[in-house]
Amino acid sequence: MKVHKLMFLLILTFILAACSSEEEAVIDQELSAGLLVTESGLGDNAFSDLAFQGLAQARDELGIVFDYREPFDEDYEKHLEDLIEQGHDVIFGLSFTTTPAIETLAETYPDQQFVIIDDVIDLPNVTSITFKEDEGSYLIGLIAGMRTETDVVGFIGGVDSEVIRTFERGFIEGVEDANSDAEILSQDAGTFDDDQLGADIAQEMIDEGADLLFPSAGFTGTGALQEAENQGIYAFGVDTDQFTIAEEAVISSMVKNVNVAIYDIMERLHNGETLQGEHIELGLNEEGVGLAPIRLIELSSLEEQTLENARNES
Repeated sequence: MKVHKLMFLLILTFILAACSSEEEAVIDQELSAGLLVTESGLGDNAFSDLAFQGLAQARDELGIVFDYREPFDEDYEKHLEDLIEQGHDVIFGLSFTTTPAIETLAETYPDQQFVIIDDVIDLPNVTSITFKEDEGSYLIGLIAGMRTETDVVGFIGGVDSEVIRTFERGFIEGVEDANSDAEILSQDAGTFDDDQLGADIAQEMIDEGADLLFPSAGFTGTGALQEAENQGIYAFGVDTDQFTIAEEAVISSMVKNVNVAIYDIMERLHNGETLQGEHIELGLNEEGVGLAPIRLIELSSLEEQTLENARNES
């Protein structure tokens, strides 16, 4: 189950080779960014990869340079301090797990600009970006409720947090609005980085009758998607279009456009704007969340209209 992650990392070696000299001279560049990804690292087919893509696009289109750190040891402060020492114009931290470290270092380095993704920090040098995950996962829930044949569906969370609860809440509301008879199984894995555990939880839910699964659990969710494919049931991806992870299982994905949000910050800085420590909240109307293409099944005209109405009411 590590194949997708290894393939992604092999591709990265080619991408990063061209910019290694840029990283060494980052403080001499006009505009630069640092990125602290999640403890799952790059190759998660989700949150971290999206953030990297946003900065890679900014590099290619705006001429910025960037460096990144993978906090496998969960020593977030140490990795952030490495990026601060490089003199970046802005440093991005992904997930609420980086919040304590960013709060501490933002106070220690008041001239350093930070951006926290998926949490809110009330400091003048920290811009906070959050997403209305429930608006996107509600659409996933509608599809699950309309298409389940067993009237049992499952939600798999990563680490118990407000963000994961928001994903879950929207999914449950969507399922219940579409199918009041449906039973919704829910379990947190306690980690975003264990694909085998994700597969085990998926198997347990399938044994209980679930025929549609929605994992929001990073690399743990990758295992759940692959197990769904192995067991011949359908599932939904999260954060990015995860169809390639399990092409016989993934109907659609709730996309969370972290890459777009990060690119927009870099574009603002490129255009001479100054970050003001604001809180930016992105939902369906702001194109911060949405659905990947629907594959493997065909929705009826009534089901398509149900989805369209839900989008318009957001």
